[in-house]
Amino acid sequence: MPAGTIRYWAAAKAAAGTAEEPYAAATLAEALDVVRERHPGELTRVLQRCSFLIDGDPVGTRSHETVRLAEGGTVEVLPPFAGG
Repeated sequence: MPAGTIRYWAAAKAAAGTAEEPYAAATLAEALDVVRERHPGELTRVLQRCSFLIDGDPVGTRSHETVRLAEGGTVEVLPPFAGG
């Protein structure tokens, strides 16, 4: 199972209570399921509005189940923010 880092930005960082944490998941969907279990409540709501970058590439409208994660990769969690 690939392992890497999830980085939270802005409102996602505040809701998670951390700037980053490790993942061990094969897909973005699996990683986000673990995140929701670790941080129930506000972060779960924030994630519904977020965009995601996987190793610098936007996920866009792709199904999270189809987005494969790499060993040593990075998932950026980007909530919408004013002016951005």
